[in-house]
Amino acid sequence: MEIRRIYFIGIGGIGMSALARYFLHEGRAVAGYDRTRSALTEALEAEGASVHYTDDAEAIPAPFREREGTVVVYTPAVPDNHAELAWFRSRGFTVEKRSQMLGHLSAGKYVMAVAGTHGKTTTSTLLAWLNREAEGAGSAFLGGISKNFGSNLVLGGGPRLAVEADEFDRSFLRLRPDVAVVTAVDADHLDIYGTHEAVKEAFAQFIERIRPGGALVLKAGVDVALRNDAIAVYRYAYDTPCDFYARNVRLLEGGHYRFDLATPSGTIADCTLGIPGWINVENAVAAAAAMWCAARAEGREFDAERLRRALASFAGVRRRFEFYINTPRQVYMDDYAHHPRELAATLASVRRMFPHRRVTAVFQPHLYTRTRDFHREFAEALSQADEVLLLPIYPAREEPIAGVASEMIAERIAAPCRIVPREALAQTLAEAETDVVVTFGAGNIDACCEAVADVLRKKS
Repeated sequence: MEIRRIYFIGIGGIGMSALARYFLHEGRAVAGYDRTRSALTEALEAEGASVHYTDDAEAIPAPFREREGTVVVYTPAVPDNHAELAWFRSRGFTVEKRSQMLGHLSAGKYVMAVAGTHGKTTTSTLLAWLNREAEGAGSAFLGGISKNFGSNLVLGGGPRLAVEADEFDRSFLRLRPDVAVVTAVDADHLDIYGTHEAVKEAFAQFIERIRPGGALVLKAGVDVALRNDAIAVYRYAYDTPCDFYARNVRLLEGGHYRFDLATPSGTIADCTLGIPGWINVENAVAAAAAMWCAARAEGREFDAERLRRALASFAGVRRRFEFYINTPRQVYMDDYAHHPRELAATLASVRRMFPHRRVTAVFQPHLYTRTRDFHREFAEALSQADEVLLLPIYPAREEPIAGVASEMIAERIAAPCRIVPREALAQTLAEAETDVVVTFGAGNIDACCEAVADVLRKKS
């Protein structure tokens, strides 16, 4: 069937919107539903998509009600009883998950997939930037908005395709990577997987899907079964000696780092990453390792000087270690972290960057199930801060669970802690003694960032 129209259910999601942008660029008719209006949906409408915000089959535009030539793509976060999804299914439309469509689009490409329970968005976005700046080509479907590209979609020449491989709902098992990075295999999405062992098994299956002759770049120390004998396996780390790691690491002004990149074919001296934080140095090592593997597959070495320039010019990802203020009197940064390991890593990095300064952590828990399963771990991670503000849980796709609330975390935090409504956050921080402030969460806390920055700039 010739695809003339694509209808997206959940079009405002970061991954879904990248697909929608791709088809708009290809000249196809695009429409869709999302629960709430956002900057992403408004941008899609400005680019030519028709978007509505009510789950109502009657709201589906007339051309998209024609089965011939129409494909429906949905995010697994959409429930099975969604009225529009049910309408399309009952009438025999071609209906696919986002991961299925991404699998189709990656056919014939040299797929560079980044997977992991945290770190994959920054690493895949950096990989896309290295492809463009160091190699002059490459496309990407990303899970965040790249500051360099100003988008979550990158369209470029050549066969390389960088993809953020999402483990949610086992979506990444639709991909057939040529080189894959695995950053972490922590317990997460237990509402989907049930157990940590099931998470690890899904990642083992993902590794099995790497094409023969391909390569795996695995974070050193990650416990996952390796059952693919047809690939090369490399380990990477921040500064622990292995196949790829950073050595001679130096902290520069503003939290940036300079380091020497050790690879199996030699050391690239004096690399400087364009964004701060030691955790991003680790992500840079992983992305560079994937580039090294791709170059070796092409029978050559990559250009060390171009790699240095690309690392230095990387501007990061929105909502990943994103600084709004960075002065000696006031720091404010925002981060998407929503898993205990992510919170702990980011706070540890902030402590290294700003020693002896007072850190206020603001966290909006994401999902009732994740809060229920990891409230102790969240409390332990947040206890690194000097003061903690908690927002109520952002439910996303879930219904409330009796007895599960932000108080479960608050009562276990060792630092002074209080719970504040999201709408009162900016004023609360305006009235508080602040030095280094970090907001965390995958919900809608980002809608507060500009207001928080406005009040904190007055203190800087």
